[in-house]
Amino acid sequence: MIEVPKTAMVLAAGFGTRMQPLTDATAKPLLQVGGKALIDHLLDNLAAAGVTRAVVNVHWCAELVEDHLNARSDLEIVISDERAQVLETGGGLAKAGQLLGDDPMLVVNTDAFWGPAGPDPIARLAQNYDPEIMDEILLLADTKRSLGYHGAGDFFCDAEGVLQRRGQAETAPWAYAGIRIAKPQLYRAHPVEPFSANRIWDQLIPAQRAHGLRLDRFWLHVGDPQALEDAEMWLRCHGA
Repeated sequence: MIEVPKTAMVLAAGFGTRMQPLTDATAKPLLQVGGKALIDHLLDNLAAAGVTRAVVNVHWCAELVEDHLNARSDLEIVISDERAQVLETGGGLAKAGQLLGDDPMLVVNTDAFWGPAGPDPIARLAQNYDPEIMDEILLLADTKRSLGYHGAGDFFCDAEGVLQRRGQAETAPWAYAGIRIAKPQLYRAHPVEPFSANRIWDQLIPAQRAHGLRLDRFWLHVGDPQALEDAEMWLRCHGA
């Protein structure tokens, strides 16, 4: 158990290809759902949980993302510039390594959030994270209690939170919900080059150093234009 990390790495550098044509002239994290940019759904929850500093990587429409973030005063925003090359979910952390410090950090995608909104899932992640026996803890979404997710599931998770990949199974009950606590040293040890966080997870999961925590709220994955419309409708129907 630790306190909620003060620093979060917010992954906002993707092209948003699956969101085209909506992302032809803007960045995916700036698309609005429920009257609020996707990135702000996550940043609001982070700030409410006690996070004070967000390191945000940028690539596609970087200036628009930076201008949008300049309007926030509740968080210190630090930009990790990937204009020259998008580095994916692992390489982006390697590049930002010196900005992230040495303490455990939150790592946050910008295309998924939960309802009702609020900081409790982040607080629960910190409460369940034991750095002595785990290097990362991932928030997991129930694939049957979600909207916009069309995959077969990512993980099995036992009662102790130990993860196992779906592997050859037809389905698995849990999907990565887009937020986790991780040790920045894991990524600083790798070259600054494009690579997925799966490179790290492929080492941690067999060693039982990656654990999961089950999200106790409804999960909205906003990966394509239809999912954006569906999330808008869900928020409208639930008064969010």
